[in-house]
Amino acid sequence: MTVDQPKFRRMGEERRRDDLIAAALDLMAEGGPESATVRAIAARAGATPGLIRYYFSTKDDLWRAAYRTHMTRLTEQCRAAIPAVPSSPGARLTAFVVASLSPPVTDGAALRLWAGFIGMAQKNPAMNEIHETTYLLYRDALQELIAALPRRRDTARLRTLAIACNGVLDGLWLEGCALPDKFADGELARIGVESMGAILGEDLLCHLAPDAADPHPA
Repeated sequence: MTVDQPKFRRMGEERRRDDLIAAALDLMAEGGPESATVRAIAARAGATPGLIRYYFSTKDDLWRAAYRTHMTRLTEQCRAAIPAVPSSPGARLTAFVVASLSPPVTDGAALRLWAGFIGMAQKNPAMNEIHETTYLLYRDALQELIAALPRRRDTARLRTLAIACNGVLDGLWLEGCALPDKFADGELARIGVESMGAILGEDLLCHLAPDAADPHPA
C-alpha cells in the first residue's frame, strides 16, 4: 500500500494540472485570451489562483501547456480514425483526411483557440516553437500515410506532397470551422479526399463510405 502512494499522488497531480489546462482552453474558446484570467481559470477548474502558480510558474507556462495540448489533441483525433478502417494504405489516408475535416476536429471552438494561440506564437518564441512542433506532428503523420501508398517516392518528394496536402487541408479546415452552415454534411471531407487524390495521383474516393455521396453532383 505504501509503495503505491507516490503513483496515486502523481496521478492526482496530473489530473489537477489537466483540469487547469482544460479550464484555460474552455475560457479562451468562449471569449478569447483576455477572458482567461488566472482568477477565471481557477474558478472554472474549482481551484485557487495559488494552485495555478503551484503547477505553472507563470501564466505563459500555462498558455504553452494549453497550446501544446490543444494542437496535439487535434492530431491525435485524426490518427484515432485510422485503426477503424482496413489495412489498405489508401483507406487509412482517406480516414485521416475525413477525420481532419469532420467534427470534433473541424469545430468553431477549435478555430477560436487556434486564432488566439497563433497570435501569441507570432510574438513569443517559445509559443512559436510549439507551433512548429505540433505542425510537424500533423504533417509527419500525413507524410507517413502518403509514404505507405503503393507508388514509390523519395523523401524529398514525400515532403513536398505532405506540405501541399497539408496546405489544402488547412484551408478547408478553416472554412469548415468558420462557416459550418455553408457546407452539406460530409461535403468538405469529400472535397478533401478528392483533392488529396488529385495531388497524389491516387483514387481515394473509392475508400469513402457508400453514404458519403457527392452532395452536389454534376
